[in-house]
Amino acid sequence: MGLYDRDYHRARDYDDTPGFRLGGERSLSMNLVIVMGIVYIVQLLTGLTARESGLFTEYLSLHADLPRRPWMAFELLTYGFLHSYDLKHVLFNGLSLWMFGRFVEQRYSRKEYATFFLVAVAFAGLFWVATEFAATGQLRPNVSLVGASGGVTAVLLLFCLLYPHQTVYLGFLFPIPAWFFAVICIGLDLLRAFRQNPEAKVAYTAHIGGALFAFAYFKTGWRLSKWLPDSWKIPKFGRRPKLRVLDPDDDSDSETDRAVDEILRKIQDHGQESLTRHERRILQKASQKYQKKRQ
Repeated sequence: MGLYDRDYHRARDYDDTPGFRLGGERSLSMNLVIVMGIVYIVQLLTGLTARESGLFTEYLSLHADLPRRPWMAFELLTYGFLHSYDLKHVLFNGLSLWMFGRFVEQRYSRKEYATFFLVAVAFAGLFWVATEFAATGQLRPNVSLVGASGGVTAVLLLFCLLYPHQTVYLGFLFPIPAWFFAVICIGLDLLRAFRQNPEAKVAYTAHIGGALFAFAYFKTGWRLSKWLPDSWKIPKFGRRPKLRVLDPDDDSDSETDRAVDEILRKIQDHGQESLTRHERRILQKASQKYQKKRQ
C-alpha cells in the first residue's frame, strides 16, 4: 500500500488541501477499523492461535460448504470482520481501509458507503465459495475464509476508478498514478489466484470478487442505499458538529437555516454529488455570511 496526496474534489466540492487531517468527526472507515480491532481481540480471547481458530472464529467464518447450509448466510458478512492470528493481516486491512475508504466515503454518503462495503464483502465471499467449488468439485466443510480483504480490495479499486490520476506512493517511496497502482494490485491477485495451490492460506479469489463488484458498481452507477428503508441510518459516534447557521438579529435567516438543514440532511443521506447547483449556491452564501459574522 502507500500514502497519497489529497488534492481532489471534496466538501464545498470538499477540500483542496493536500495531506491527511486529524480531528473532526470520525469517519465510518475509522469506525469499521475500530470494530475489526475489537473483534480481533475477542478472537484472541476465545482461543485464536496460529494453529487453532477458536469457537468464536470458527462459528462466524465463511465455510466453503455454505450452499448446503443456507441458514448460515450471515457468514457472508461476519467473516469480513474476522482475521487470522497473524497481526499483519488485520493491520494491513485496517490501514488500507482507513487510507482509501475515507475518500470513497466522502464521495458518496455514509449510508451508501456502508452499504457498498458490506455488499462487496458478501459478493467477495460468494465468489470465493463458487471458485472453491469450481477448483475442487466439492463443497468442503473444513475449508473456511476470514478477513476483510475482499471488501477492502473493492474500496481500493473504487478509489482508483474515481481518482485515477491521484498519486499513490508504492511502498511509501515510489509515486505512481492510482490507476497504475490498481493494475499492479489486481494483476498480482490474478496471477497468484491462477497459480494458487488449493491448500494455500490466502484467498486471492476473494480479492478478485471484490474487484469485480467494485468495477460493476462504478460502471453501472448503482446506488445501493436506495434499496434500504429511508429510516435506516448509520450510527455516528462522538460529538456532532454544530451545523446550523443562526442569526437572531435577522428574521429572514430562519428560512435560510431551514434550507441549510435540509441540504445537510440530503448530503448525509445521498452524498455531495446529489446537490443541485441552486443548493450549492445556498450553502456557499450561508457559509460566507457566517464567516463575516465571525470577523
